[in-house]
Amino acid sequence: MTSIRPFHLLLALALGACVLPLPAAARGPAAAAALPAHGVVAVEERQLEPGYWIGRLGDAAGRLYLDDAAIARQNAALVERDDSMRDIAALPRALPGSEVRGWITALSSPPEGERYGADGAALPAAFFDALEANLALDGVPRSQPTRYGLVVRRAALRTFPDDTRVFSRPGDTDIDRFQESALFPGDAVVVAHASRDGAWLFVVSARYSAWIERDAVAVGTRDTVLGYRDRSPALVVTAATVRTVFNPERPEVSELQLDMGVRVPLLADWPPDRAVHGQHPLFGHVIELPVRTADGSLALVPALLPRTAEVAAEPLPLTPANIIAQGFKFLGERYGWGHSYNARDCSGFVSEVYRSMGVQVPRNTSDQSVSPALDRTAFDGSESHEERLAEVAKLQVGDLVYIPGHVMMVIGREHGTTYTIHDTTGIGYLGAGGELVRMPLNGVVVTPLEPLMAGADTPTIDRITSIVRIR
Repeated sequence: MTSIRPFHLLLALALGACVLPLPAAARGPAAAAALPAHGVVAVEERQLEPGYWIGRLGDAAGRLYLDDAAIARQNAALVERDDSMRDIAALPRALPGSEVRGWITALSSPPEGERYGADGAALPAAFFDALEANLALDGVPRSQPTRYGLVVRRAALRTFPDDTRVFSRPGDTDIDRFQESALFPGDAVVVAHASRDGAWLFVVSARYSAWIERDAVAVGTRDTVLGYRDRSPALVVTAATVRTVFNPERPEVSELQLDMGVRVPLLADWPPDRAVHGQHPLFGHVIELPVRTADGSLALVPALLPRTAEVAAEPLPLTPANIIAQGFKFLGERYGWGHSYNARDCSGFVSEVYRSMGVQVPRNTSDQSVSPALDRTAFDGSESHEERLAEVAKLQVGDLVYIPGHVMMVIGREHGTTYTIHDTTGIGYLGAGGELVRMPLNGVVVTPLEPLMAGADTPTIDRITSIVRIR
């Protein structure tokens, strides 16, 4: 059963600001590097092309890390052994009220310390009192039938049933502390509770439990909801995002965004000469999407993806070449804490890259880095700098490197330096005079690993907590 952490712990451990931190401990600085004009240490233009890194691998680029059967076994082990994951199909037919209240209060607890609005003003106690009242915990019945639903659009998962953006410091408006994650069209959920104002639902999904806007979920039968996710044939999105074609007849499936790794049923038996909402199907893919009817119930309707959309009939093979290619499809995207800004954060980035190859990982860095179902090398802080350097030298394409609150994905090595792609707010390194330089980046970037500094005297590699290898 998923352990849903208190809000103040989530802030410290879960999504992570994906900033390389500035601790006081010291072990010895990395050497200052000559800086290019753009100011990002040890990064050249040629290194910003996926083909460059794939080409360096030679024949190893196509090496299959795991086949479909091995991936299926690993995914099953993840659900079985990792407490951050949940098999919603295994939930009982009725949910005890005590358990539902426990899920909600574990997440929706008042924050410790001041919080601020977008205008920089401190939020008053009355604001948090209203949030707590809207939880409607007194309305949770002693027992309730387990209800299932499908998400009909990309939608935010929130700490509280409220869309107010809340921040730790005045002016620091990139990291909304009430933003937890996001769900995508076709994601299956259990609907556990509704807010007092009726505008929000508390839902349980495979990787996260939080509040979502009511109009983003359509409630259906258990068999329909769980059957949708397993239907074949299907298409898997392999681009960063694709969109359905414009649809003047069904606006709910018009220009609908589908993110990397989203899987949708393909209507392969659709008559080849039958229009889809007025458009001929020959030049696209006829898929089936969930929509929410006026009474909130689930309906499945046809929609069109353009023939040019980057999709595949199956998840991509798990190879170094595909890991690099998929990661680079997000290069330059704005950093989005908790999937805000219609983007993703560091852990969301790596999970969606791997999802396009059929591999499931936990949502948060704190869970990814310690999952008992993944091949993990742990660091306890007793290692010398030289021992850590030796482990870093063994890194391979696709390995995930964790420091507190952040994850980086390895793409290769050049001139004895390890290079990673990651979604970060910024990095630190030593300038020509040995001073610490903080470089804001706010996006998916390529950087070296060894020159990065967590503090003036602390190389980032001395902050590594674990390395996870999807093998």
